[in-house]
Amino acid sequence: MLTALSIRDVVLIEALELEFGAGLGVLTGETGAGKSILLDALGLALGRRGESGLVRSGATQAVVTASFDAPPAVAALLADNGLELESGEPLIIRRIVKADGGSRAFVNDQPASAALLRELGALLVEIHGQHDDRGLLAAAGHRALLDAYARGNTRAVAEAHAAWRAAERALDEARDGIAAAQRDREWLEHSVAELVSLAPEPGEEETLAERRRAMQRAEKVADDLGAVTDHLDGGDGALTHLRQAARVLERIAEDHPALGDALAAVDRALIEGGAAEERLREAAAALLYDPRQLEDDEARLFELRAMARKHRVQPDELAALAGDLAAQLERLNAGEEGLSGLERAVATARTRYEAAAAELTAMRTAAATRLDAAVADELAPLKLDAARFRTVVAPLAEADWSAAGRDRVEFEIATNPGAPFAALAKIASGGELSRFILALKVALAQEGGATTMIFDEIDRGVGGAVASAIGERLARLAQATQLLVVTHSPQVAARGATHWLIAKSSDGVVTRTGVRPLDAAERREEIARMLSGATVTDEARAQAERLLEAG
Repeated sequence: MLTALSIRDVVLIEALELEFGAGLGVLTGETGAGKSILLDALGLALGRRGESGLVRSGATQAVVTASFDAPPAVAALLADNGLELESGEPLIIRRIVKADGGSRAFVNDQPASAALLRELGALLVEIHGQHDDRGLLAAAGHRALLDAYARGNTRAVAEAHAAWRAAERALDEARDGIAAAQRDREWLEHSVAELVSLAPEPGEEETLAERRRAMQRAEKVADDLGAVTDHLDGGDGALTHLRQAARVLERIAEDHPALGDALAAVDRALIEGGAAEERLREAAAALLYDPRQLEDDEARLFELRAMARKHRVQPDELAALAGDLAAQLERLNAGEEGLSGLERAVATARTRYEAAAAELTAMRTAAATRLDAAVADELAPLKLDAARFRTVVAPLAEADWSAAGRDRVEFEIATNPGAPFAALAKIASGGELSRFILALKVALAQEGGATTMIFDEIDRGVGGAVASAIGERLARLAQATQLLVVTHSPQVAARGATHWLIAKSSDGVVTRTGVRPLDAAERREEIARMLSGATVTDEARAQAERLLEAG
């Protein structure tokens, strides 16, 4: 619901602050007073094109701020666009248009695009005027309006459609996969055979590489180890000479103390040399390798690495690859059987969708009959008694079946007896168009509409009983939604819960348009003016009083 509208420097409006409430609000004023400026300003806040011509002469920019109590759908739309609206928080839309043509938009002080403002506007406000082609005139929205009126189970149809399409995608993917696999069958069979024969194991490459490095190190030190052994314990080795020296010293050690010390040192050297000799034997045993094992390990390692390069994976991934390729081959071999199951799933899902869609079609058809009768009841009082209205529920081609069902829905009218039915916007004249929209809105009881509706001069070209009928229906419709009406009809104006007067003033230099709410006395005087023209008579005032009492 629109709660407030602030306008700064828009055409003839210098500064204007308006507050709105629920129910029916009427705006009146003499022709040329600037009622269209007010609607243009609101349209600017709702994303319509911002033109520099809207900026008041002498001003640098025009600013329009509109405040709303927003329905839940608005919060969802804002969330989809990265903006937040807390529960209970007012929605404030601000649009700025500069005199040089640039424009900016804000939603609760957060920058927004004009496109987002238009999406918000579609949820918040419906404007029905002489040249408006949105709302009920857009055939694209007729199906949703009828579904809301019928209380149709559209969710069941949407879910069934989604399940059907998902089953079709699974079948298509399986077919594509099998077709691709069939093309690669020969390669797949050869690769699986190679990998099965190779039988790679995770971690095998690292184990072989480490063992190969160890054997290669042993091969390099084998000769040096033999040379060290010869130097220590060979026929001409150090230990042999030490033992010979020790035997000689044993014979002469008693001849001098120094010789005894020398013998002790030689004995220690023999002990250390023996320890070194033992460690050398341990090392030789540890480094002992089988040249044939080294050759086998190298061949296996090279084979693993070559296979990994061939398949463009790491050697450790070969075992997993073997399993994947074997599974692909198994799926290929079992492909036809799998396809049969998926085809059955598609058929089952389609049957469920068709059943849900058929049920929805039946509900739409029944609701269309009720809606046609309800609209027909509204036409005669609105001086449209020669017109006929119908709701067309027609089957769509299968290619056009969707989550919304299998039907095309469109509202059509014939304005004269014997005339063919056609789309509402193509047949009705300006005054008829607004009255048809009103009849539809009353019949639909505002199903699926915005929270605020504006009718711009819906009473143009009619008066008397028809104007009274229009006023009565507007008041009835306003019980369910906020309704603002720009009117020249005193019968309609008298029905308003709130009344604003739009007037133009001039100081001889600057012309301004202003809007102000009317109290009871001012309202009676304005309705009397609407009845009698420039000179307000006592009879007009009395008639105005009677209209207000009846309203």
